[in-house]
Amino acid sequence: MKKPVAALLAAVVVAVAIGGWLWYEGRQESGLTLYGNVDIRTVNMSFRVGGRLASLAVDEGDAVKPGQVVGALDQAPYKNALMQAKASVAVAQAQYDLMQAGYRDEEIAQAEAAVRQAKAAADYAQNFYARQQGLWKSRTISANDLENARSSRDQAQATLKSAQDKLSQYRTGNRPQDIAQAQASLEQAQAQLAQAELDLHDTTLVSPSAGTILTRAVEPGSMLNAGSTVLTLSLTRPVWVRAYIDEPNLGRAKPGSEMLLYTDGRPDKPYHGKVGFVSPTAEFTPKTVETPDLRTDLVYRLRIIVTDADDALRQGMPVTIQFNDGPSDE
Repeated sequence: MKKPVAALLAAVVVAVAIGGWLWYEGRQESGLTLYGNVDIRTVNMSFRVGGRLASLAVDEGDAVKPGQVVGALDQAPYKNALMQAKASVAVAQAQYDLMQAGYRDEEIAQAEAAVRQAKAAADYAQNFYARQQGLWKSRTISANDLENARSSRDQAQATLKSAQDKLSQYRTGNRPQDIAQAQASLEQAQAQLAQAELDLHDTTLVSPSAGTILTRAVEPGSMLNAGSTVLTLSLTRPVWVRAYIDEPNLGRAKPGSEMLLYTDGRPDKPYHGKVGFVSPTAEFTPKTVETPDLRTDLVYRLRIIVTDADDALRQGMPVTIQFNDGPSDE
């Protein structure tokens, strides 16, 4: 009798142990809990140009919309620079048009008249030199007189050549290199005008997206350098939770996996989220992770995108995370 009873008791103990192990494994699989913190992106808003801060339209805690004007610099210096740039473009445009149009008919006519006058002078100088040569042969004039006649002829011919070259230039128009230089000067002036317009536009500060003003760093009247932080904006979207998971459970954290996110303020009404990013590299457990089982293990960082975030979720808020393996817990 004792042997059958002992065998029965042993079988019961084994069955209980197996059942307990299976229950524990199932509980571990379905009841995995992670801990993380809300992570919200912030933007340091600044002017791309420097100047005196003229006004700020928002204060800390104000909600802003995308494209909303939140501040402005004194525009006077940039308006003056824009006027100067427009004038430079007008000058460069006129010079370019002049180079393309070439010389006027009146200028060409004047050059033709100058050629005729120079040719008449050259012909007279040539004839006078020829007569002087005859007189020199008969020794009627001195060698100095003959040399003077030759110099006058050469000078008249050089003047004629210069007038002819100038007429040819007027008839041909400006050189392609001169036109290209004028065009380059015009394009440079146009680029300076575009930059002046952009600088004037950048004296107005607009919100890049919806969010809440966290910090108002300066006040109107302050002189600012380009890029100096004026306001810090907390973005409304996206909102995600930064969490960590150990390697044995890493396979459950697949991109797109649905999660339930619990906060201390609403423990019975979870937020919903999806795994959007799983770090490809392991790291030591950060101090913000408080689960005892993970403190000495290598873990992988998760980014869980909150799909139904509201204003109650704040930067750094602790969150308890569970895998949503079953029906959604509304």
